[in-house]
Formats: sequence, C-alpha cells, structure tokens
Amino acid sequence: MPLEAECISPDRLRGKTAAEVAAEMVFHGNRQVPLGEFFQIDGQADDGEIVVEGDCSRVKWMGAEMTAGRILIDGHAGMHLGSEMRGGVIEVLGDAGDWVGAEMRGGRIHVRGRAGHLVGAAYRGSRRGMRGGVILIEGAVGNEIGASMRRGLIAVGGDCGDFPGVSFVAGSIFLFGSVGWRPAAEMKRGTLALFGPCPPLLPSFRWACDYRPVFIDLYLRQLRAWGFQPAQQDFPGHFRRYCGDLVSLGKGEILHWTGGSASGRANLP
Repeated sequence: MPLEAECISPDRLRGKTAAEVAAEMVFHGNRQVPLGEFFQIDGQADDGEIVVEGDCSRVKWMGAEMTAGRILIDGHAGMHLGSEMRGGVIEVLGDAGDWVGAEMRGGRIHVRGRAGHLVGAAYRGSRRGMRGGVILIEGAVGNEIGASMRRGLIAVGGDCGDFPGVSFVAGSIFLFGSVGWRPAAEMKRGTLALFGPCPPLLPSFRWACDYRPVFIDLYLRQLRAWGFQPAQQDFPGHFRRYCGDLVSLGKGEILHWTGGSASGRANLP
C-alpha cells in the first residue's frame, strides 16, 4: 500500500521537533495515520535539511511544492518526487518512480539511479509541463519525459523510452544513452540534444546544418559542476541540426552529436 507523504518537505517541517514531525499526518491508502508509524525520526528541522534513509519506493510526493532547503534520500523514492517544486535541492542515491519533477518550476533534482515515466512532464489534462529548474537522471528513464515542457533542463545519462520531449514548447533536454521512437514529436521550440545513437526521426524534421553550438559546452561545463557523471567525458566534434516539428510551429531543434567531422546526415526514414 503506497504512502502519500507531502509533509516530507523542508517547507512543512522547518522549526518542528522530532515529536511534532512524527505527528504529521500522511495517507496510507485511504487512511490518515501519523508519519511516526512508518519512520523513526531524529534531530531537528531548523536547518532546512532532511535525510531520508531506507527503501521509500512506495512513498509518494516527497518534496512536492518545496521552495527551499535540501532533501537527501539514501535509498529509492516513489512517484511524484518534487512535483511542482519551486526551489531547493533533492538528491536521490537510488531510483525514483514516475512523474519526477512533474510541472516543477525551480530548484534541482538529482537522481543517481533510474527514474520512471513522465519525468518533468505535464499531468494529464494540463498543457504546461516543467516550467523551470533542473532534473538530472544518471540512469535510464521511461516514456514521455519532458512532455509539454516549457522551460528548464532535463539531462538523462542512461537509455530513454519513447516520445521524449513530446509536445515540447521550450527548454532543453540532453540524452546521453539510446533513445526510443519519435523523439520531440509535435515540438514547437526548444532543444533536444542526443549524445548517443540517433533513432529514425519523424519525416517532419529537416536537416539544417552541421556545426558546433557554443551553448553546448556551457551546458556540459555546468553539468560537470553539478557532479553529473555522464557529462564528465569530452564530446569533441560537430552536431547535426534538424529543425522541426514542421507539423507544429517548427522552431525546435534536434542536435545529434556525430563524434567527429561535420559530414553526412542523420538516420531519417
């Protein structure tokens, strides 16, 4: 049975004693129970930092709507981690579930392991996905990451599922592993950078040029400063630029790292 624990956030726990934190109510299924029934709680929350230890893969909504502070999860995290987050830092040493950073507007989430589907995406029925902030996933992710994304940065070190950047409006997505079908379908603006193999692109994308964008090196430098391991290696050479999606506004771009000279074109159907 999952546990819905929006209270695990520096905004909610700041200034409370361990006893007061233990008395915070959470949903276990359809019942409200004290947080202390599931966690052993020690220390004070005055410094705005929370350390969560253990397997929390069924604990949802940790860090939801947080605006400041830091959460370190020494283990796995459940769904909706950092949902609608506005500031602060969340670091997960294990894996995370679906909807990491959904509709977030600021702050940074760093998952050292894998994550599920719909990272940084819009919730069903919403037209606005991630609107700011940074999401770093060092492992693999599922489908539809960055769906309806409007601003911010998502970087994925492992393999990615289908439809990354679907209905992309603006922002940047960096993918360092293999990529599934139909990347950036219906994108309007934004940048999808592929550092691994390039899948067949939709016919509504057109090759523009081969060059080395200046901003790529600035992004890679910042990713290294954040300790994002997949960006630690050098990526010399040029990128092949494709404009699209031409069935939509068509002002977006897919950049595919060639790893060498500026010759040839991408794997278009």
